[in-house]
Parts: sequence; structure tokens; C-alpha cells
Amino acid sequence: MIPERLAREVIYESDWVNLYADKVKFQDGFILDRHHLVHFDYEAVGIVILNEKDEVLLIKSPRYVTQSEEWEIPAGGVDPGESSDTAAAREVIEETGYEVKELNKIYRYNPSNGISNQVFLIYKALAGEKTGQFDTNEVSEVIWVSKDRISEMLKNNEIRCGFSLTGLMLVLFCGL
Repeated sequence: MIPERLAREVIYESDWVNLYADKVKFQDGFILDRHHLVHFDYEAVGIVILNEKDEVLLIKSPRYVTQSEEWEIPAGGVDPGESSDTAAAREVIEETGYEVKELNKIYRYNPSNGISNQVFLIYKALAGEKTGQFDTNEVSEVIWVSKDRISEMLKNNEIRCGFSLTGLMLVLFCGL
């Protein structure tokens, strides 16, 4: 039996993220007075992009929260009223300047299902034509990397973004 929400206290709400304290009843009757929940209204997409040489497109993103630059796959939120497929293609163009071909949704998961209902969708695509420049506010570098180099980067802790780790391992090691 899934625990039941009995009440909700709003701690914070915004267009981006919401924080609630729910009163929750568990199967055995135990009641937890304050189960904190980080709620997201919209899904997020991450895209593993391959080229004709079977290389992977990575971006380097400056991250305020961790005060670091991180190697990642292109990713971002699904805008209100937008399909996840459209969001994935849009994010790739914004963050790399490339269009995509053969865009396929390969996985759906919750990265922190104990405290958050956030949904991540992993896509796989082939690189299309380079039609523009990337957004320099979000990305400082775009590179093509061999699968062997990706494996080295993973072993050396050079890729730390959970979204990127999941997507790369699903495509490179699970064959999705």
C-alpha cells in the first residue's frame, strides 16, 4: 500500500520548484507529521547525442550551485504546453547549436524518489546539421568525445552530473 497524504503545508512555491510538508499515513497506521516533498510541475529531458563516428556530444556547463564547470549531456526542462520530444530537440539546439535526427525516448526515472517527484526523461539521438551557436550563458564548451574517453572520464570522476551519468551509462553500457 502506498502511503496516504492526510494534509499539506505549503512552505514555498514558485514557477520552478515547490516545497511542501505533508502529513502522511503509512500502511501500519504510523503517521509522519512532516514529510518534506520537493515538487516539480514539469519534467526534464537529457539527450545523449551520437555522430557518424559513434562519438558522444558533451557540453561544459558553468554551475552556480556547485561553483564548478561540469561535463554534461544537453538537458533542460519541458516548458508548459510543450511535448518532451520538442523540449529535447530545443535543448540540443540551445546548448550545442546542432539539430537532431532519430530522437528516441529511451528511459524515464525519478532521481530522488524519497523526497521529490521530479521526472527525468533520457533521449538518444543522432546529430543533425550544426545550424547555430550555443547559449554561452549555459554552456562554455561543446566537444565530441569517443566512447573510450567517456569511460575514462567516468572512471576518473570527471562527469559528476547525475542526469548525465544515467544517460551515458544507459546508452554506452546497457545498449539502449
